[in-house]
Amino acid sequence: MKFDPQARCAARPDLIYDDTLPINLRRAEIAKAIDKNQVVVICGETGSGKTTQLPKICLELGRGLHGLIGHTQPRRIAARATATRIAQELKSELGRYVGFKIRFTDRVSNETYIKLMTDGILLAETQTDPLLRQYDTILIDEAHERSLNIDFLLGYLKQLCAKRRDLKIIVTSATLDAERFSKHFNNAPVIEVSGRLYPIQTRYRPWQEQKDGDLNDAIVDAVSEAHREGPGDVLVFLPGEREIREAADALRKHAFGKNAAGLEVLSLFARQSAAEQARVFTGHQGRRVVLATNVAETSLTVPGIRYVIDSGLARVKRYSHRNKIEQLQVEPISRAAASQRAGRCGRVSAGVCFRLYEEDDFNKRDAYTEPEILRSSLAGVILRMKSLHLGDVEDFPFLEAPPPRMITDGYTLLTELGALTTPPPDLPRRAGEATEMPLARDVKAKR
Repeated sequence: MKFDPQARCAARPDLIYDDTLPINLRRAEIAKAIDKNQVVVICGETGSGKTTQLPKICLELGRGLHGLIGHTQPRRIAARATATRIAQELKSELGRYVGFKIRFTDRVSNETYIKLMTDGILLAETQTDPLLRQYDTILIDEAHERSLNIDFLLGYLKQLCAKRRDLKIIVTSATLDAERFSKHFNNAPVIEVSGRLYPIQTRYRPWQEQKDGDLNDAIVDAVSEAHREGPGDVLVFLPGEREIREAADALRKHAFGKNAAGLEVLSLFARQSAAEQARVFTGHQGRRVVLATNVAETSLTVPGIRYVIDSGLARVKRYSHRNKIEQLQVEPISRAAASQRAGRCGRVSAGVCFRLYEEDDFNKRDAYTEPEILRSSLAGVILRMKSLHLGDVEDFPFLEAPPPRMITDGYTLLTELGALTTPPPDLPRRAGEATEMPLARDVKAKR
């Protein structure tokens, strides 16, 4: 794609900002930081507006004229929904000024300034465009999720900074762990933006302490309590599709009374079709309960939510070093993830978050979600890095490098399987590092 900066400048869409969003109150400060620095870290709570407003701030600064403003999301559903929202704000059809590219779908045209995509798409593009010349700005959104793709991109972009001095990089995080990202990019400036628009009340309703100790009964009780509080929709966070189906059955069988007349129960998870996912974002009458996995924690804003019911659980991929397999396990979420979930109900009015676990349980949880690279098989990571030509895992500038023991185990397994013919590197063990890696069940019990 060729870019004519003068023509693109003349054809730029009009930009309108919603000053009720917290990030727009600091628009001038953010624009100045982006203009003066190659890398900027924006730390904004849920509801700050960073996902939709930052690309517009970049466009106003003159970015997007010599290349695209690349804007990554961890999930396809978020990439599509965010592109749709920004296009609406620019009063254009999707695929014109704002496009998106996800697996099997490419809605980008010659008029496009802002391109939404998944982390995996941008990572794949490094194979045909190593210097990412088609972009003059790259925005890595929801970096706190620390998926493998995000960690690969953060390391790749750090290496790219010296080769592309004209490239602007913006990293956003919804948690207060922004200092780690700043240090990774040589102490890049950090701007923190408040996000919650309305107060949120937290109520602890541990389901294990209820009469029969059933999670679905606790969800039904919490939905009933929400209906007694007043109007507004309910967002329920559950670990997976099976739990969503079971909760939906329980809700549909329960008689909530006149306050819940016309109650609609919808689900939201990554494997749904685009049409099924779109139902959650359409207008409706009556009351609605949305049962979602952690896809609704960040980026996606389900409209009309006033109540959140948090099971405190998520399905997490974890590698078993004894069995040499990766497993999807249901585990307690971190405090940061719980805060993200609670923040979903403070967008339209004062909200209430029902946590279906004890307050002591919450306080004992990890502060942040463990990065995927520290709970994955390094054998798979090594092979993927070789296929992406990212170099050796031991030399790659990860945000948080895996322990040498994990790297050695990964190489050893690949050698045993005949996938590699070179011997594993002789890496020094870190002080205090265990000779044996913890089993998945030991990690779970520790939590």
